[in-house]
Amino acid sequence: MKALNQLKTFERILGEYPADTPLGKFLPGFYRQNKQMGSTDRRIASRLIYNYFRLGKALSNTPIEERLFVAEFLCNTQVNSFLQHFKPEWAACIGFSLDDKLAMVKTAYPAFKLEDVFPWVDQLSQSIDKEAFLKSFFVQPDLHIRVLKGHENQVKAALTKADVAFREEEQCLALPNGTRLELIFPDKHWFEVQDRSSQQTAQFFKPQKWEHWWDACAASGGKSLLLHELQPDLKLVVSDIRESILANLDERFQQAGLRKYQKKLIDLTKNADPELHDYEFDGIILDAPCSGSGTWGRTPEMISQFQDFKIQAFQNLQQSIVRNVVKYLKPGKPLIYITCSAFKAENEDMVDFLTTEFGLKLQESQVLKGYEHKADTMFVARMTPPAP
Repeated sequence: MKALNQLKTFERILGEYPADTPLGKFLPGFYRQNKQMGSTDRRIASRLIYNYFRLGKALSNTPIEERLFVAEFLCNTQVNSFLQHFKPEWAACIGFSLDDKLAMVKTAYPAFKLEDVFPWVDQLSQSIDKEAFLKSFFVQPDLHIRVLKGHENQVKAALTKADVAFREEEQCLALPNGTRLELIFPDKHWFEVQDRSSQQTAQFFKPQKWEHWWDACAASGGKSLLLHELQPDLKLVVSDIRESILANLDERFQQAGLRKYQKKLIDLTKNADPELHDYEFDGIILDAPCSGSGTWGRTPEMISQFQDFKIQAFQNLQQSIVRNVVKYLKPGKPLIYITCSAFKAENEDMVDFLTTEFGLKLQESQVLKGYEHKADTMFVARMTPPAP
């Protein structure tokens, strides 16, 4: 009976879910309207709906409940009562390897194809392992934090005391997704929540003391904070098209000790001279608006919402933005071009555009293969205009 109720709740959520809204924003509202649901009910409902979307566009002509059973089988490694009720023969094999489970699904559903999970594999960046990337959608990414220097022992001790397992890599710690950090660290500012791959982009910055840098699409300010940690004696300009985003930066920057900065509200699809007419920068970070396809392991509902034409639309947007950005770069100084996309059109093809259109020279670039580390997949390139 409990499993049947869980299925009905899942179907209600799926039926009420508006396709253009992130699940992370929709579900809290749904739960507020259904206060009879306890914490366990909410947790199971969230697991079911997220796992369902992890199947992407595979078995799209199969009934919804059967797709859910397949997703639950592929995404879980421990027995749960839901799968035991509806698919006991699969529940008995829940500990099998993903390859073995995929083979079992293929036997039960001959129409199943792994490449249908993410049907744009032919448009991925060249160095991405397509099969590994596709399989990563059945694994929930970790929660990553960047520990501020000097607080490593305090953070690890608090996590250990709270019985939270973690993996460490220098200042980056990987925790189980859903870890309630606010309960473990009330009023403590010892870390920043930031994906592992996002943290790795800092290796490409290489700022020098007293330089003047511009974080052109600052968003929540994560790249600016990385820059500040590398070189606190910088003059910094942060800009974004969203005023609400910029309004939230002050508190975050203050907590991190970042105080030397200017904020500017700029639409980079237009000429920025009115705001930046006499500026010249020693470095520009352009974390460009993109499809976000490298982050869909966290937001798998995006796979079902995405359409092919958007890849070209995002590339067009990126090209319009870089035209209004590179002219503020001093000769020989770096443009750090970043996306959280897995698509070649937004990554390597944009590097080709920058080298051809503006004569920039590629110093180094890399696809940050988050799918190998339960993290986001990103792209970063360091490029410079010709020296005078």
